Amino acid sequence: MAKRGGKRTVGVPYRFHVTPGIFMNSLVPVADNSGAKLVRVIGVVGHYSRTVHRRIPGAGVGDMVVVVVREGKPELRKQVFRAIVVRQRRPFRRPDGTWVAFEDNAVVIVTPEGDPKGSEIHGPVAMEATLRWPTIANLASIIV
Repeated sequence: MAKRGGKRTVGVPYRFHVTPGIFMNSLVPVADNSGAKLVRVIGVVGHYSRTVHRRIPGAGVGDMVVVVVREGKPELRKQVFRAIVVRQRRPFRRPDGTWVAFEDNAVVIVTPEGDPKGSEIHGPVAMEATLRWPTIANLASIIV
């Protein structure tokens, strides 16, 4: 007899449950060389919490968010882009039982298909983001 809670996956799933650490209206630094320095999160892709009264959408490591550039090159400011969360301060638990938390929050600006706009990523990148987005894994210098 199966336990309650739905079916279980075997092996390494590409969609981990990560405790959300970045919410709507959060100001987040950018970890790539696309020209943007600071962005504001204005949406979480695939998060349908707007139907629940007063629930604020949150994103964890590996999630795609919609952002607007607040600081950076003048031609990028006030532009709306998609981004992937690669670091978060909020601790989250991995399936092997270890807890991971980073020193700062960070995102990488991407195209709507998930290809990074920059050519390099500064600082470490969470393993959950690299498993879900292989193109980010190619640019990452440190994977934690």
